[in-house]
Amino acid sequence: MTNPVQILTKSVTVNDNPFMKPVEWLSLALLAGVILVVLPLMLDGFRLNLVGKYLTYAFVALGLVICWGYAGILSLGQGVFFGLGGYCMAMYLKLEASSVANTKIQSTPGIPDFMDWNQITALPWFWQPFKSFPLTVLLVVTVPVLFAMLISFAMFKRRVGGTYFAIITQAIAAILTILIVGQQGYTGGINGITDLRTLHGWDIRTDHAKVILYFVNGGLLLACILAAQYVKKSKLGRILVAMRDKEDRVRFSGYSVAGFKVFAFSLAAAFAAIGGAMFTLQVGFMSPSFVGIVPSIEMVIYAAVGGRLSLFGAVWGTLLVNWAKTTFSESFPDLWLFGLGALFIAVVLAFPNGLAGIWREHIEPRLTGRVKGLRAPPPAIVPPQNAPAGAAAE
Repeated sequence: MTNPVQILTKSVTVNDNPFMKPVEWLSLALLAGVILVVLPLMLDGFRLNLVGKYLTYAFVALGLVICWGYAGILSLGQGVFFGLGGYCMAMYLKLEASSVANTKIQSTPGIPDFMDWNQITALPWFWQPFKSFPLTVLLVVTVPVLFAMLISFAMFKRRVGGTYFAIITQAIAAILTILIVGQQGYTGGINGITDLRTLHGWDIRTDHAKVILYFVNGGLLLACILAAQYVKKSKLGRILVAMRDKEDRVRFSGYSVAGFKVFAFSLAAAFAAIGGAMFTLQVGFMSPSFVGIVPSIEMVIYAAVGGRLSLFGAVWGTLLVNWAKTTFSESFPDLWLFGLGALFIAVVLAFPNGLAGIWREHIEPRLTGRVKGLRAPPPAIVPPQNAPAGAAAE
């Protein structure tokens, strides 16, 4: 008897190249060329750092392609994991900037300034691990992933999904924002964690440092694209698609639907956390304004505009939306929200599959045709019927 998952995923079979098609390699090369070559050559330091900030949001959009586009799990609280990753990195940077020499004028030297202002006299226990950079790098991913696993396991084991899960993620984003703001002595409150100076003694505030961090950011983004592409093209990715379309059939086939959902949601959280950590390094602070509901919804819009089934489209959508947001706000400070809304409506009405749909329908067929034309063998020479016997050999 044929496995129903195989029937459901027949349209997602692997091509000659089990990892990426030639056009996908071309898309990756184009994206890498724009991020690592074209933009650094065209933009000044300020604009390049601004694009670097945009790229940190693209990590979240990548996770949403796996979580929402392929697994069918709409999360409106991805800012939670973006913020957790950013806060983990900010805690390490803040401790490094709060050395005894730098804080000798405080009542309690050696602790962050906002703790001293709130009359805290000792470093809290949950800040202690962030004195170590290797441990901080580990916690940047581990803390958001464990939190995502806890939430998703509790929800998916009880078969909570769809709109209800989206609303719950919004509620979690709101709760975490209130918690961060309320615990000002431990988190910096509404101002967040600011005045971040060095990373392992390296000044991250200089223009040269920001350029280096931009390239690190771009390299990590491309690595995450490859990791997500591997998941997408593997058997796991095909099961996620089958689960999205016919969840009950996948469950009756013996697969743990809850386990696959937990994995997809946790992977999206890991990508978002990496983006949050890079945001803290690029921008130099982290605040609760990036954890709440509004930024989480904006991150979903990035994936929707780019195409929620396309990894490359998610990155292009993030760059387009943030570029439009910056341009409108600079040129029309009173009207930029209307312009941004008009952009979203136009994309949804004219191109429901986002930028990736435009690529697949209008550009990819032409590129594929040209690639096949280059690979096609030269046409055979057929001699005329009345030609001499030696003509065919010639």
